Amino acid sequence: MPRKAINVIPLGGVGEVGKNSNLVQYGKTMLLVDAGVKFPEEEMHGVDLVIPDFTYVQENADQLQALLLTHGHEDHIGAVPYLLRTLGRRLPICGSPLTLGLVEARLREHRLTHLADLCPIGPGATLRFGPLEVEFIAVTHSIPDARSIVIRSPIGTVLFTGDFKFDESPVAGTPSDIPRLRALGDEGVLALFSDCVRVAQPGRTPSESVVRKTLERVIGEAQGRVIFTSFASNITRLEMAVDIGRRNGRKAAVVGRSLQDNLAVAQELGYFTPDGALVDLAQIRGLSANQVLLLVTGSQGEPSSALARIAAGDHPQVKIVPGDTVVFSATPVPGNEETVSRTIDNLFRRDAVVVYQDVVENVHVSGHASRDELKEMIDLARPRFCAPIHGEYRHMVQYRTMAQEMGIPSERIVLSDIGDIVELSPEMARIKGGVQSGSVLVDGLALGVPRALLRERGRLAEDGILIAAIAIDRETGRLLGGPDLFTRGLAIPAEADVLGRARTELLRALKRYPRAEVEYGFIVTKIKEVLGKFIYQTTKLQPLILPVVTEV
Repeated sequence: MPRKAINVIPLGGVGEVGKNSNLVQYGKTMLLVDAGVKFPEEEMHGVDLVIPDFTYVQENADQLQALLLTHGHEDHIGAVPYLLRTLGRRLPICGSPLTLGLVEARLREHRLTHLADLCPIGPGATLRFGPLEVEFIAVTHSIPDARSIVIRSPIGTVLFTGDFKFDESPVAGTPSDIPRLRALGDEGVLALFSDCVRVAQPGRTPSESVVRKTLERVIGEAQGRVIFTSFASNITRLEMAVDIGRRNGRKAAVVGRSLQDNLAVAQELGYFTPDGALVDLAQIRGLSANQVLLLVTGSQGEPSSALARIAAGDHPQVKIVPGDTVVFSATPVPGNEETVSRTIDNLFRRDAVVVYQDVVENVHVSGHASRDELKEMIDLARPRFCAPIHGEYRHMVQYRTMAQEMGIPSERIVLSDIGDIVELSPEMARIKGGVQSGSVLVDGLALGVPRALLRERGRLAEDGILIAAIAIDRETGRLLGGPDLFTRGLAIPAEADVLGRARTELLRALKRYPRAEVEYGFIVTKIKEVLGKFIYQTTKLQPLILPVVTEV
């Protein structure tokens, strides 16, 4: 890399919503901004999380000076434990107190606290890492203590907005520090890397205070229990619900471990003050319905979440009864629309009153800037170059059009893909090559689920499995028993006797060969070949074929 250039490498969060992470590299000094996760897509059977591929970071681990965090949402901090596990060494992690409190809770769960040097940073504070200076600027979002991050280098200043909006009357915390952003623009900004996910929305994003007015009406008018769901890290919204419930004579209880963990952290740090309104779930049972507020996980319809199980009638402690009001104070993340709709439908089937954005306006507002606020950020920072991040590709293209309307020439607007090296100098911004990148799939404790395994799971889900069991003589290879065929999830007409005919076909195939050739490896291959061909020709299905060969 030329000495007079600074590189920014998006490892996630461009061309997608989620797993936000950007690597900044100047000479042999590297800083990582955020390390987030993304919800798995529907075809990712059994996958729990999707995280960035940190291979390039691992290969240059000696150059990585710190991880800088903009705020505490999962799509910005959820991959921190996996990053530390990948690096295998202690790393400074810098962010606001609430952000680091939420990170520490996850590190305790993963037993990785020994690998993190947590550095709480207040707004306006600066840190130095070799030739790079870092400043944190307060911005409003849907979680307290959100920050924009400024990285100054000898080449120029790079500004990462993080997730933000310009809320002039936030329910919690202070408004965005517009004077400091304007002063930064006066100093000169080489490149602006901006949130762009709501660029298609005209005007400004409504203030969080309008949600409070809506919730005051909804919770105040509810006759039975109120079951409230939002993002587990949306501390501001959750505290708002508890406070409104308390003012209406309701006690609140939490259902869902992630909510419990996050609220415990927020309460310990003084960001959540329930004033006696929060009780254990067991204490709710003695109260009348109009005295109950339940905070539950599952705003995104996750199948294993508390709300999804409640909606399906499968939760061991909470059952929907007629008169319950369920409030969705969130909108689906792209890709989760179907699971959220399914949960809402199931709640309606159980005679619940369901309140969500399509039927009650302002039961949720976004934490992201709309078009006019994105323009205002450009006007404040006055960058020489800009690059949209945190958005799908259509959002990035729309941001480019908007930035051109603001007077920034198209050649100074960079649209990057994951893994691109965005090289910045005072004279130019260009994409110069790339690094290994993409998505790593997390399944339980397994980090990096192979795509071949996903395809295999897909076949299981679509066409089922066919098990063929036989016994052979260990010495001679002679067939002693079977083949016996069993299926799971394989849709075949019983009247066609497909399995009986398949067994006959396999037996005939195995008897064609001399005994000396009928050994373990040969039989496994022949079972897959014969059954696969026969089942496809007969049913047009391609089940996973699992030979079980017992040597006696």
